[in-house]
Amino acid sequence: MVHPSMRLSRRSALLGLAASFTLGRASLAVAAAPTEKRFVVVLLRGALDGMGAVIPYGDSNLSTYRPELIPGAVGTQGGMLDLGGFYGLHPALAGFHQIYQAGELLPVHAVAGPYRIRSHFEAQDLMEYGSEHAMSSGWLNRVAEQMPTTSKTGTQTALSVGATLPLLLRGPAKVGSWLPKSFSRPEADLYARLQALHHADPVTGPALAEGLKERGFTDATLSGSAEQANKYAFQSLCASAGHLLAAADGPRLAALEIGGWDTHVGQKNRLGGALKPLGDGMTALKSALGDAWRQTVVLVMTEFGRTVRANGSGGTDHGTGTVAFIMGGAVAGGRVQANWPGLSSSNLFENRDLQPTADLRSVTKGILAHHFGLNTQALARIFPESERAAALGGLLRA
Repeated sequence: MVHPSMRLSRRSALLGLAASFTLGRASLAVAAAPTEKRFVVVLLRGALDGMGAVIPYGDSNLSTYRPELIPGAVGTQGGMLDLGGFYGLHPALAGFHQIYQAGELLPVHAVAGPYRIRSHFEAQDLMEYGSEHAMSSGWLNRVAEQMPTTSKTGTQTALSVGATLPLLLRGPAKVGSWLPKSFSRPEADLYARLQALHHADPVTGPALAEGLKERGFTDATLSGSAEQANKYAFQSLCASAGHLLAAADGPRLAALEIGGWDTHVGQKNRLGGALKPLGDGMTALKSALGDAWRQTVVLVMTEFGRTVRANGSGGTDHGTGTVAFIMGGAVAGGRVQANWPGLSSSNLFENRDLQPTADLRSVTKGILAHHFGLNTQALARIFPESERAAALGGLLRA
């Protein structure tokens, strides 16, 4: 189902415009490119716990750090979904598991960007720049610049529908903008964080809890165990993206984003509540793409991972290594790609985080080289100063 406010006119698609839509904490942006191959980037804002999404249960050290965060065993009711042994997929990612079983999902574990900071804002910016420092454009905008253009002027045209266009797609492309008349109210996730922050305070804690209940927030909603009010927002955006990308004269590049991954408190309930819409969204994207799914690659990435150890609030703090997902009909999936570093204390990054053994730029370069045929020079322009991050091979089908 496509939410009425998400619909993009056919005229916009015909013009090859780039556009962005925002609903709740999810958004979509699309851009034109002269190819029949599609590329979708999904940004998970807030730092996904990679070991919570793809659980390395085969590592004997895992249970010493976070026993309360590990789902039930593979094959049990509500347990992990099998990824071929050693790794299990979080049970909320049933949609991902269907794609995995079709050989079209490839999780890449122990991955991180080239930076080593734990600030959401800085890390998200660097993730979208594709660099270790600020740049004047996002790397997906530079992808569009490196592809042949059918425009007589050689320029790309873009339109932002919403407050902003994602940094990932900003750059030399001409960008217009249109601002909707209204936006949704802050989500339960924000109120839940405020409640968690003030919970221990004898004055503000009870007052805030009482005030939120008067506004209609239940304990289940604030703890993250209730389904989100906008649970269909991301699914709707994914369906919109799929229909646009599937059109013969539609865009070929898309960037989606969804928040809610900052699980400092009560992660066991909150993570599942965030993962299910993600899985449902990717299923909706695949369905909407139809036959075009065969020529599609989706990259799901986040700014950094979370700590190996659970904290005292039943959550995890800002970390380093995490997991990325590659999926699509063009993906050589049905397996997990990882040079697993191990979880013994001597192998942790700064004695707290999953040690990254793969660079997000290497993953992305591998996709772009194989999917769009971009050469070494083009990849160097997209990801400058990235000589150490060689393109990974074997990610896509021959």
